[in-house]
Amino acid sequence: MQTKSSNALTWLLVAASAAVLYWATLAKLGVDWWNDENYSHGLLVPFIIAFVLWTNRKDLAGAMPVSRFGELFGLAVIAFGILMLALGVLGSELFTQRVSFVVVTAGIVLYLGGRHLFQMSGIFFALFALTIPLPQIVFNKIALPLQFTASKIAVWGIRLFDVPTVRKGNVIDILPAGAMQTISLEVVEACSGIRSLMTLIAIALLLGFFTRTKSKLSDGFISGMTAADLARTGILMLLSVPVAVLTNAVRVSSTGWFTYLYGIRASEGTWHELSGLVMYLFALAILICLNLAMQKGFDRRSVAE
Repeated sequence: MQTKSSNALTWLLVAASAAVLYWATLAKLGVDWWNDENYSHGLLVPFIIAFVLWTNRKDLAGAMPVSRFGELFGLAVIAFGILMLALGVLGSELFTQRVSFVVVTAGIVLYLGGRHLFQMSGIFFALFALTIPLPQIVFNKIALPLQFTASKIAVWGIRLFDVPTVRKGNVIDILPAGAMQTISLEVVEACSGIRSLMTLIAIALLLGFFTRTKSKLSDGFISGMTAADLARTGILMLLSVPVAVLTNAVRVSSTGWFTYLYGIRASEGTWHELSGLVMYLFALAILICLNLAMQKGFDRRSVAE
């Protein structure tokens, strides 16, 4: 039977081995978090995970013994993750390498801590996965439709104020008041909602986790979350998609209105950056309100049952 000190040493050695194996992969991921605003929330995620795990360390230390089947299953998951890493390195495919890190760490938890420990910490694998940049081809498949959708909604909003405007794909032509020449506003990826979408989905997951019914990781179905908590969190993550699109469409609409009134300077510089921050905070406020509303709805349902 392992003592606490030997068990801690095992975890330390395994963590060090994983760090060595994935050093290059994680270093490049950190650089992408720093440089790519679409995934900059990834810089905070490791600290959030470490904080929550540390505050619940007593629950984690009291995990149940691992069965022989659990150990074998954990080893199989680790082997599959290492195979993914090898294929990713051979194919120079960063996404596969990064996903393999999540798979390997999940396998390590299953091997050393069993199903119970995996359930306690499972939510964090999903959170870390949300910080992994998508392959560019997939990213473009998502961003382009969002650009067109945001453009359509924005034009509708601009025309509510009788502003003469024409949309050509993701480009909006506006004739400022008293001007003779139109100004073209391009709804780029950053204005489509894709940038805030990645962050809002992660925030929705965290909102669901921190407002869960249970207070300990050892309680509940997964990471202290009941089935109702998981359902509410899943719905909130899905709702973050239209929230991101609509708030960014409002941003484009407001930019169009001010461009009509004040010309090209309204779509550049400080105002443009400030409007992005305001809309992001607005989207966050909407998510918080939706979460509170769903909490009350689920609470009423559980009382009725």
